[in-house]
This record gives sequence, structure tokens and C-alpha cells, in this order.
Amino acid sequence: MEKLAILIPAYNEAQTITKVIENVKNASSDISGTKIYVYDNNSTDNTIALAEKAGAIVRHEYIQGKGAVIRRMFREIDAHVYIMIDADDTYPVEAIPEMYQRVVSHNADMVVGDRLSSTYFEENTRPFHNLGNSMVRSTINFLFHTQINDILTGYRAFSYQFVKTFPVLSRGFEIETEMSIHATEKNMAVENQVIEYRDRPEGSESKLNTYSDGLRVLNTLGRLFRIYHPLAFFGVLASVLFSISAISFWFRVFIPFWNTARVDNFPTLIVTAFIVMAGVISLFSGLILDAIQSQEQRSFEFELRKVQEKENEKA
Repeated sequence: MEKLAILIPAYNEAQTITKVIENVKNASSDISGTKIYVYDNNSTDNTIALAEKAGAIVRHEYIQGKGAVIRRMFREIDAHVYIMIDADDTYPVEAIPEMYQRVVSHNADMVVGDRLSSTYFEENTRPFHNLGNSMVRSTINFLFHTQINDILTGYRAFSYQFVKTFPVLSRGFEIETEMSIHATEKNMAVENQVIEYRDRPEGSESKLNTYSDGLRVLNTLGRLFRIYHPLAFFGVLASVLFSISAISFWFRVFIPFWNTARVDNFPTLIVTAFIVMAGVISLFSGLILDAIQSQEQRSFEFELRKVQEKENEKA
């Protein structure tokens, strides 16, 4: 088992991959037992050749998407500490030793490279990315009561326990959102580390699509909120349904009946009754799923113990 595994997902990063690998080597030279892995995701340029020439261990993931690459990396690599960094030369490798020490000394399960508290908004030239990052951070911190300063950063350190218990469900760039919420909901130790950020060098293009990937992130956010907080999700839905039925019944059924002693809007009464039934079903669905989620949380704690024992055996 490696002491430190540095994971670099790459897709058509020939312009920057050599520099990133060389800088990572220098930054981690004092950490013995470090290995650098480049996981290529169907690059059509000479990313692979350059990565091999620079001394990295090159592996492949043929299913397109960052989530698929991370799933492959997490399955194949065993290490006490993992550091994931993008291949686009936007993150400072000088932060690697401190991120490593936070996992080793502080027992952090995930260290988040926080761009948004430093130079991100000055360096990033894509205004909608700035807005999207701020919105996602605020929404997640509000809904999940987290204190993560940069939800979408691709620069993170992980413990063995996090990597081997994290279920990768997303295929694209929404994977960072999934990681952040998983760590929070499973009561794992998360630390923020402020890092400097620099925009991509001229000629290097981002693989992130502001609109389509932004919608995927929002969809992932809603899906994970439903999974981890089913009672709140379905409780809100039930409240909306009960409110609609109450307003409809009051104005379309009760008030006319009070005035005429007749139910003139009988179809509205029937629809209102169905809406109430839907609200009741939603509420009890939330209660049942909340009980299941609580049981899953207890099961996860036992799984975490087994993973810790496995790490100790491999050490």
C-alpha cells in the first residue's frame, strides 16, 4: 500500500500535463512512498505519451466522464492518503504537503482545496462559473448544514476510509458535489484549505460546460437531498399538496356551500380529496424512507470499522 497516491484525471491535457507531473514530483519529494497516477479518459492528443515520459504511472478509463475516472481510480488504488488534482495546471502543487499532513495528523477524511476564499473570482474569466460556484456553495451549505467553502473544487485529499466507502454514482463533473455531500452526511471529518487559483493557460480549454454540467449539478443536489433527507423532502411536498387542497376546498367548495347549502363544484371536491391523499402518501413515504436512511447510517458505521481494520492489515 502506497503512503501517498496522487491521482490526476486527464482528458486532452497535452499542453499542461508534463508541467503538472514535474511540479507534483517536486512538491511531494519529501514524502517517501509517493506514486503519481495519471488516468487517461480517451485523450485524442499525446497526453498519454507525455505523461509516461514525465514518469507518471498511466492507466485508462474508457467510459467517458470524470465520475467514471474517479470510480476507476478509487477501485484500483490502495493508499493511506490520496490527493486528487486536475491536469490543467490551475491548482498550486505547493499545497500537497499540507493537505497530506491534514489527513495524517488531523485524521481528516477529506481536505477541500478552497479556491473561492482566495483568487478564484479574480482569476476565473468565466462569469457564469463564478455565479454557479457561489450558488451551489450557498445552496448546499444551507440544505445540508455544511461548512465546505468550495463545493466544486477538483483539488482534494482523502483518507483510505473515505475512498473505500464512497459510492460513485455520477459520471460527470457533478461528482465533486456528490463527494462533498457524502462526507458531510456520513459525519466524516472535513477540512478546508485555502489555496491560490490561476486560470487555465492560453490555448487550454475547459471540459466543463457551464449550462449542461450546471444542470447536472443541480439535479444531483436535488437527488441527494431526497436520498439523505427524505422526511424534509417529502414533508415539503406534502405541505404544498395540503396547502393547495385547503385553498381549493375553502374557495371552491366550502364558501359556495356556506352560501347556497349545495355542493356546486363537486368535481373540485373530488380533485381536492385526491390531492389530500397524495399529500398523506408523500408524508408517510418520507417517514418510512427516513427510518430506512437512519438504518443505513448505522450500517455505514459498521462498514467504516471494517474498512479501518482492512487498512491496518494492509499497513
